[in-house]
Amino acid sequence: MVRFLVVPQWQGSPATRAMLLIDGATAIAGDLPRAATTVLEVPVEAGESLGTGVRRLSSLLRTREVVAEAMSADTVVIGGDCSVTVAALAALPGGTDDLAIVWCDAHADMNTPETSPSGAFSGMALRAVLGEGEPQLALSPGIPRDRVVAVGMRNLDDDEVSQVEGLTSISASDLDSVDAVADAVVATGAGRVWVHIDVDVLDPSELSGVSDAAPFGVTTAALSAAIRRLRERVPLAGATISGFAPRTPADAVDDLGALLRLVGAIA
Repeated sequence: MVRFLVVPQWQGSPATRAMLLIDGATAIAGDLPRAATTVLEVPVEAGESLGTGVRRLSSLLRTREVVAEAMSADTVVIGGDCSVTVAALAALPGGTDDLAIVWCDAHADMNTPETSPSGAFSGMALRAVLGEGEPQLALSPGIPRDRVVAVGMRNLDDDEVSQVEGLTSISASDLDSVDAVADAVVATGAGRVWVHIDVDVLDPSELSGVSDAAPFGVTTAALSAAIRRLRERVPLAGATISGFAPRTPADAVDDLGALLRLVGAIA
């Protein structure tokens, strides 16, 4: 049975209203099956950088410990900011040797502490999945680039452009083919797949509760269909839904239809 792990971490976000991510995680949790849902107690305080280029590192490390204690097979992680995926993968039962990653995000998340304009770890999350960046947070070993499929990526910092080379990229228009994601993952030869969804991958017309919306995103219907087809062809090791930051309770209600459709696709 699928288990939901709610991780209301905000410290990885660069947004000025990053703590809205706590409200977003709580809103999603309210519509999940109670018996299958665990809400983790994570640090609320900002934390310290501990002499690194990662803001709030001490709180991120504590959350990583809490996630490691709670992870199990067939887990869907509900964030919080999108860097919760790194913590989940670090503790994934069975390891990551046979794993492909489908990274659905408007942003590349391919900075390092040296290149990040904000020092926020969510902007370094995919780079950390590759095993690069701050050693206390990066996966070891990292996921090879040829086993990463980026979906809907369209808003890159200058220093990230060269870093996405080697990743398979699927655009919003590519999702006109329901098999596009599944075909790309099968081509990696991986035995399992983790699906990461930062909800800003969706077009702003689909969902408003994000901190940094980017136009020309994917539709909920197309992404949900692609994930369902992927699950028919490759075993799902787990998934993340993150980045939901509604400004008001009313906004959260308006967006929950799209979010629950994504939950249904992965769970």
